[in-house]
Amino acid sequence: MSIDTIGIVGAGTMGNGIAQACATSGLNVVMIDVSDAALAKGLATIAGSLDRLIKKEKITTADKDAALARIRTSTRYDDLQGAQLVIEAATENLELKLKILRQLDGLLAPEAIVATNTSSISITQLAAVTGRADRFIGMHFFNPVPMMALVEIIRGLQTSDTTHDAVRDLALQLGKTPITVKNSPGFVVNRILVPMINEAFFVLAEGLASPEDIDAGMKLGCNHPIGPLALADMIGLDVCLAVMNVYFAEFNDSKYRPCPLLKEMVAAGYLGRKTGRGVYRY
Repeated sequence: MSIDTIGIVGAGTMGNGIAQACATSGLNVVMIDVSDAALAKGLATIAGSLDRLIKKEKITTADKDAALARIRTSTRYDDLQGAQLVIEAATENLELKLKILRQLDGLLAPEAIVATNTSSISITQLAAVTGRADRFIGMHFFNPVPMMALVEIIRGLQTSDTTHDAVRDLALQLGKTPITVKNSPGFVVNRILVPMINEAFFVLAEGLASPEDIDAGMKLGCNHPIGPLALADMIGLDVCLAVMNVYFAEFNDSKYRPCPLLKEMVAAGYLGRKTGRGVYRY
């Protein structure tokens, strides 16, 4: 299957990052969001990211202009009709994703592939609301998308080999390193990562060490580039809690219970960098 036009639903952090990766790889992009303001913000983020690459002499000004010229924005879903593959990159909310996927299914060509960038929701469940479950797949990018090499390619129960191979080839075309994953809550990376972050909150709550020492211990003792508590602040404590809640509900296993301190901090509005305060102050 030849893919030259990618649709992206969502111009936020993940959506605009995916759009940049596609456009800089020579693909045409149609990026959709609910408002012109959200789209303008997404484009500005892409332009700023490309400017930083110019300063590092990774790309030229001509490369930047060419990439931006390949990105078209719209608030109309109908403008996605010509895309051979559409990536849903909306907020991690099940009902919102189901609504978007039903809408996409009704307007895309029968042979078009739909992918979701979800980090925790069942691919099999999402695929089931479409009339193209065999052409539905998870394509989980990591933040920041332009810099992070990994893409998890997640097969639902219904995903065909043809769909998997086409999406894997696309990831390689984007310069990414894909790994193939079976459908399960959290897939591979977040299944390991987020419980580790949750355990760091238990260690903090028990007063075993200060936040700084916990993070230093994991950085220096495990060669991690960033400590788990600082990483939680970057991800968003509310996102970490939401993922743990999914694991706890899906696996029905007490080892996935969210740390009470994490729950309390989210209730207080201490969500991390985006609110100016999480484990640390910003």
